[in-house]
Amino acid sequence: MLKRTILWYMTFWGFAMNYMLRMNLNIAIVSMVRSVPKIENTTAPVSECYDTLDPPSKKFLNSSISKILKPVDNDNTFEWDENLQNEVLGAFYWLHTVLQIPGGILAQKYSAAFIFGVTNGIVALLTCIIPYTTQCHYKVLVTIRIIQGFIAGASWPAMHALTGQWVPPNERSQFVSSYWGCSFGTALTYIVCGYIINWFGWELVFYITGAIGLLWYACWTWLIYDSPAKHPSIKDKERMHIEKSLGTTYLKNQTSSIPWKSMCISVPLISNIVSQIGSTWGMYTLSIQAPTYFRFVLGFDLKQVGIWTGIPHLFSWLFSLVCGYGCDFLIKSNMLSTTNVRKLACIFCNIVQGLFILGLAYSGCSYTLAIINLVFAVAMNGAMSSGPLAGIVDLAPNYAGIMQGIGGVISMGATSVSPAIVGFFTYQRQTIGQWQKVFILSTSLSWITGLIYLVFGSSNLQKWNSKEKKKKSETATML
Repeated sequence: MLKRTILWYMTFWGFAMNYMLRMNLNIAIVSMVRSVPKIENTTAPVSECYDTLDPPSKKFLNSSISKILKPVDNDNTFEWDENLQNEVLGAFYWLHTVLQIPGGILAQKYSAAFIFGVTNGIVALLTCIIPYTTQCHYKVLVTIRIIQGFIAGASWPAMHALTGQWVPPNERSQFVSSYWGCSFGTALTYIVCGYIINWFGWELVFYITGAIGLLWYACWTWLIYDSPAKHPSIKDKERMHIEKSLGTTYLKNQTSSIPWKSMCISVPLISNIVSQIGSTWGMYTLSIQAPTYFRFVLGFDLKQVGIWTGIPHLFSWLFSLVCGYGCDFLIKSNMLSTTNVRKLACIFCNIVQGLFILGLAYSGCSYTLAIINLVFAVAMNGAMSSGPLAGIVDLAPNYAGIMQGIGGVISMGATSVSPAIVGFFTYQRQTIGQWQKVFILSTSLSWITGLIYLVFGSSNLQKWNSKEKKKKSETATML
């Protein structure tokens, strides 16, 4: 098997595990918090929608599956209001941006494989102690989540640096689809953990996901190396193919100074980061808040919450694969330029995603419409792997990790306030009207940022990617 194929699989499972560790609390919290009174003979909470549902919908909520669910153990739950819940949910992102740029710099100059591996490994280890810390005090849980988010901040830029060293330009859309292991991990977490919580309690969710993370870390350390040149068992044919494909776009020795000024005034880079803000905001709002929305607004039980908030992420993963192969085909066949391919992907992950989030806002108490719009909104985000994320590497492979670090600081910094905004809108008002405001805001951000990328975005290799190229260009201009 090709070593870059192994890298794809390990990256896929790395991001899957990464998102298991950050999303497990989103599903567990609906069982950790003492809910409002229940519908008769079910574990589904009374919601604004219950009395307005048509008979088939009520039959759905009062199904035989609901009746056999175990009741919540109130001795092991907590009285957290909406603001406190969103404080717990949002804590992971408070310092998530701090290591984005330093992580990219360290990965670019030293070892991207080590940084991606060890950051995920530490987060997995901390996950295993969450049940104990939660029993101490909610502030201890918040502290653990802050530390996890802080450490995990280096993972995305580190992986971009590794992509720049391993992946030929015409394979990047397909390879970056491995990042959407995050969607697969999110789906697996929501679906499986809903059952685990009902059978064994919420604590086991953290023990299982933490153990999976530690197992992945051991495999990553054994199998993955920083570059083809450093891999002890790669075949010469594959190594030469990768190095020839990268050519002079990637420097073997990262000793040159970082072109900070050129990055900061680069219109293509700025528009790329802006598009990530809108797409990421919509995705994270849906990922973090969908369990709460389905549980306390639509009145779903825990199993239904897990299934219907998890399935959309499977579609996101599948759509990222389809987009990856399709976009690389368009580039290889010269049917579209790389820039236009990235913009095409942006239409899906920003514009179309926003359209379905708007549909969710106006789904009302129809759980069918809510599920359909959620599935398609999350699925469309899968195109981001072929759009802005791959576009970062196109601009300057030498500094892909650092640029993604900059993008992560800005996009995740903006996204980190999403839980607080949701808390502001929904505090003691878990109603359709208040959640509608949340979704309309997400739609607006997706559309505005997507349009900016469509107008100003580019995937042309920047001259500051290589000092040598820059000098040649300056010499040619003088002549």
